[in-house]
Amino acid sequence: MHSLDDLTPQPPATRTAVIVPVPAAEGVVGRHRARLDRAAGWGVPAHITVLYPFLPPDELGPVALDRLGAAIASEPEFDATFAAPGWFGSDVLWLGPHPAEPFRRLTLAVWRAFPDRPPYGGAFDEIHPHVTVAERPMGAPGDLERAEDDVRPHLPFAQHVDHALLIAGTDAPRSWRTVQRMPLGHVS
Repeated sequence: MHSLDDLTPQPPATRTAVIVPVPAAEGVVGRHRARLDRAAGWGVPAHITVLYPFLPPDELGPVALDRLGAAIASEPEFDATFAAPGWFGSDVLWLGPHPAEPFRRLTLAVWRAFPDRPPYGGAFDEIHPHVTVAERPMGAPGDLERAEDDVRPHLPFAQHVDHALLIAGTDAPRSWRTVQRMPLGHVS
């Protein structure tokens, strides 16, 4: 069954991203993300970013998609645990995975395949995998701290990671959609 929102025409995508969805996080952080993470309003699920911004939508041809799929498949699937919240300064509340290294390797594999697309446009020196829970500009004083207090009792949780998603959208509400699901490699 489709909702009316599913039938509403969406504006053409202006940006793309490669993410690892973390559905196990939704029950823990979903209600906080809905209020305090702008990406949730865009329709982006709880996730760890592999590469953003990625290619402009008009550059997503078969060659680019094949290259992206091969980069994703070059890394084996894995399990991660999310056990504790962390902060970027006092402005972003997040959950970090353990181990974080498989996510870093996945980002590096995609970046090697697309060397002109550094993570976050090169804005940061380190790759810091995380699920964003809340952003200070989205909340009132104390909202992020209350979200942290609410999330803690629901940790840890685990997530099996066996695929990444290429998604595309705009800043419009619920505009982000999956373009392609790409499997990670199998553990030998």
